[in-house]
Amino acid sequence: MLRLLADGLGVPLQVLQPEAPPAAEPEPATQAETNDLDQARLVLSGHPAVDVLLSPREDFRPGTLNDLREAAERIWELTHTDRFAELSAALGPLMPRLERATRTAPEEYRPELHGLTARTYQALAAAFVRQNEADAAWVAADRAIREAELAGEPLGVFAGIYRLAHAFVRLKHLDQAEHATAMAVNALQRYVNDHEPTPQHLSVLGSLHLMLALAHARAGERSAARKQIEKARVVASRLGEDRNDFNLEFGPTNVEIQAVSTAVDLGDAGEALDIGEDLDASGLSVERQARLLMDLGRAHAQRRHFGEALNCLLKAEDMAPEMIRTHIASREVIRELMLVAGRSASDELRALADRADALG
Repeated sequence: MLRLLADGLGVPLQVLQPEAPPAAEPEPATQAETNDLDQARLVLSGHPAVDVLLSPREDFRPGTLNDLREAAERIWELTHTDRFAELSAALGPLMPRLERATRTAPEEYRPELHGLTARTYQALAAAFVRQNEADAAWVAADRAIREAELAGEPLGVFAGIYRLAHAFVRLKHLDQAEHATAMAVNALQRYVNDHEPTPQHLSVLGSLHLMLALAHARAGERSAARKQIEKARVVASRLGEDRNDFNLEFGPTNVEIQAVSTAVDLGDAGEALDIGEDLDASGLSVERQARLLMDLGRAHAQRRHFGEALNCLLKAEDMAPEMIRTHIASREVIRELMLVAGRSASDELRALADRADALG
């Protein structure tokens, strides 16, 4: 437990336990460590279409537009199911095609192409956040915001800010996350107050409230986090259904999933279990369902219900293997279960820890 605390504080174990032996020097790696999104990172490197800058042309073929629509939709499917290796491989050829198309297509096609490019960058930002590649997520979200503006999609800009704020949270730049999100919430709330909002407006507004709740929870600001959850509940009640506008999956169910996660972040395991154990998330994506199970596992671990925690994590792994094996929160709770169990750890727990590289 002291080692977990030291890791969380970012200090050597010897600061908390002076008599502990010094950590052994890690052995040099025999090869570079790879990541499922390494190829996707290369997509973000440099200018996306330098060849077009040198040789301006208009060679876009309208017949390819439907293929680009389907490919962009496929990227979100892979993102929601946490199939990052497939996602990375698909993005390699797709992003250059989209970027060149926005520059070479006739004006009449460009708004839609910019919109497809924005949504694809948003998917990439979401995937990078889940694999703790927050610097790349920042770049992808920033490009998504610009592309949405070029597409004439104001709500796409706000959705891009939501992705950007997630990158800031993962980087622990909580002040930036709060600043960016609060500005977006204030602007969108004024619009909603003065106009008859569409369901899309409400979906984005509610998602931004959930983003603020996350930022406040990570900062330990209990009352502020709960206030944002309640505001999101009001918006969800007004919306009246679970939707997936801009792939945000906002609605009454997702608000409660985020309420579970917020309670766990604040250390309120009992509240998290009260909200989440009877929650039916079957209508949402596999990623959302697995996230709920992961957070319930974290809550059970906080309550020292180690068997229930392992059961939740194994169920989540069945749904979204890559998420459970790579997500920071998941790996932390698996490592904690291993430390508590020690030599009495079950074969199931040891195997899960091995798959998640959480034995150390």
